[in-house]
Amino acid sequence: MGARQSIQGYVKFFVYMIVVVLINVAGITLFFRVDLTKNGIYSISEASKRVVSTLKEPLTIKVFFSKNLPAPHNGTERYLRDLLEEYAIHANRYFNFSFEDVRPETEEAGGGSDETKQLANSYGIYPIQLQNIEKDELKFQKAYMGLVIIHGDMIEKIPTITTTEGLEYQLTTSIQRLNNKISALLNLEDKIRIRLIMSSSLNIIAPYLRLNDLPTIPEKLKEIVTKLNTKTFDKLAFEYLDPSKDKEIESTVSQYNILSLSWPAISDDNIPAGSGSIGLIMEYGKKTISIPLVSAVRVPLFGTQYSMVDMNRMEDTLNEQIESLLEINEDLGYLADHGTPGASPASMMNPMQQDYGEITNFRTVASQSYTVRDVDLKAGDIPDTFNCLIIAGPKENFSDYELFQIDQFLMRGNNLALFLDAFNEVTPPNQEAYGYNQRPQIVPLDTGLEKLLDHYGVRIKKSYAMDENCYKQRSRTKMGGGETPIYFAPIIKNEFINHQPEFMGSIKEMIMVKASPLEIDAKRIGDNGLAATRLVSTSERSWEMSGRINLSPMMIHPPPSNEMQSLPLAYLIEGEFPSYFAGKPIPEKPQEKKESEGKDKPVDKPPVDKPGEEISKVQGAGQVITKGRRAKIFLAGSSELLKNDLIDEEGKGPNAVFVMNVLDALNNRDQIAVMRGKEQRINPLIDLAPAAKTGIKSFNIAGLPVLVVAFGLVVWARRHSRQKKIRLMFQR
Repeated sequence: MGARQSIQGYVKFFVYMIVVVLINVAGITLFFRVDLTKNGIYSISEASKRVVSTLKEPLTIKVFFSKNLPAPHNGTERYLRDLLEEYAIHANRYFNFSFEDVRPETEEAGGGSDETKQLANSYGIYPIQLQNIEKDELKFQKAYMGLVIIHGDMIEKIPTITTTEGLEYQLTTSIQRLNNKISALLNLEDKIRIRLIMSSSLNIIAPYLRLNDLPTIPEKLKEIVTKLNTKTFDKLAFEYLDPSKDKEIESTVSQYNILSLSWPAISDDNIPAGSGSIGLIMEYGKKTISIPLVSAVRVPLFGTQYSMVDMNRMEDTLNEQIESLLEINEDLGYLADHGTPGASPASMMNPMQQDYGEITNFRTVASQSYTVRDVDLKAGDIPDTFNCLIIAGPKENFSDYELFQIDQFLMRGNNLALFLDAFNEVTPPNQEAYGYNQRPQIVPLDTGLEKLLDHYGVRIKKSYAMDENCYKQRSRTKMGGGETPIYFAPIIKNEFINHQPEFMGSIKEMIMVKASPLEIDAKRIGDNGLAATRLVSTSERSWEMSGRINLSPMMIHPPPSNEMQSLPLAYLIEGEFPSYFAGKPIPEKPQEKKESEGKDKPVDKPPVDKPGEEISKVQGAGQVITKGRRAKIFLAGSSELLKNDLIDEEGKGPNAVFVMNVLDALNNRDQIAVMRGKEQRINPLIDLAPAAKTGIKSFNIAGLPVLVVAFGLVVWARRHSRQKKIRLMFQR
């Protein structure tokens, strides 16, 4: 009997061992992880998974990290290793990473040889100095903490990694930049169609329009596309369509709003009346880009003038449009004239101009994801090489021709980010001559953009939003201490932020300064087939200051509670916008006067080589896009959102995250916006009423001890009852 039990014990032991081994094998082969954090901090986002799973060329990440780093930097290496392993789980076979142990001191034994150091230095990774407190003694230690991403012949590096915050965002955006440059074309299932639509009938009238090189366009374009095919893995297909020979092409001309010209008969040269169309269309999938080859501009005194695109730049233009067509374009347009704060480093160095340093933090943060390109609207048209144009705080009036450029930019399916002011602060002239500084005068501002927005269905009210829930400025002790409410700097709390749009999900709190409320014309929005989404609003303890504006905190007094209400400060409007210039002639382009020209000097008209009376009757169609493609407008009633006071240089504050998430949404990068907001510094508690706070505090102080005592009494009563029952059982 004893021997049998002993054998059964051994059998059970071996069975248990086999089960344990099988469980471990299953755990290795059937690996899975569960991230229970709200924002998925410890798992990579969908954008990261998509980037590493679509690699078509080998990508290697070399991490150069020194060993035995002091806290908290030792945890940074562990987090980075786990993060790269998570990337590897979702990546394809082209993704690789390795950790290199590199030590600054060559005399140390072990890892970190001179070859590893030289390799790190060749990639631009150099040691940094860390502080380490050991045995109550402050020591300094040099360490390598960086990585390099190698993709083909291109390299991206993160030279210093001192924190885990935003590390996934940095890695994914860096990989995406490299992946887009090489892999985008390799991922194409079909070719990009480049169709030249040009009527051969235009060759007859071209000399009269001073377009002598027009007949050479088909051959030159074919040569350019052939050359580009050698660089784009033969992914381009060129086609020349002549509407003069095929009437079915006329539907395409109308569909894509291609420039069409018609002219009367020119009797002197026996040229019959006719018509023709010209334009270039690039297509891939459902996305289409139309490139005008001939532009028409109305010039005072001279009438309508025609000019041909520069064919010497056509290769660059096609390259830029290919990137835009495949949505790998990372350019961001910024209007750098009309009194807006400048965006280019060169302009920031000019002390004679306005305070360009006001938005240096915004430029620094935006440059991490985009290439900010200045747009000089007075000097030329708005290029189509970017999906979004920022217009922030213009102070000068827009001409009708400039408004036409903005309107048509939107009609072509591009997006606008508008940070507009309802007022302008004007400094009184010669104030220094009187020995004191006066407060700037606040005057209403009207740049002309207002009539465009009103046509679309939204208005900026001529008032400032005030809020009792605002920033409080602490006074110095010498001044009596205390806090002064800055009512024109409302703090936007979580409950007044719309989290329905995906890119707004991580915004928990932010601040606005000198913001004007917005007003939506619901009927016009509906008639235009648009959708308006309110993004942020003030609290219900808000009111408007209009008329005579005085922003002195001591002079602002809140109105009665029944006159307060929540005010919208930012909207996102999307849909197919109707053009403001539909049914109107193209505005004339203003002509700049040269300094050498005298005021009384007559303007010379261009020489007329051909009959001019008939040419003046040439009529064009398709020059104005009356109904736009689907686009978006973000509108905020304050340009202060982009200034250094509200955006930190690192771009980790809530205002910076909000602005960059909006720009990502306007550039069709919503998943990048979601990834940026995974680690949110500000995560406020629910704002409760004072009575509720007092109740919770009282419960924590007195209620919990009472509950413990009550629970103890219940346990004692149950035990006493049980003991009583047992005694009764034995008494029987």
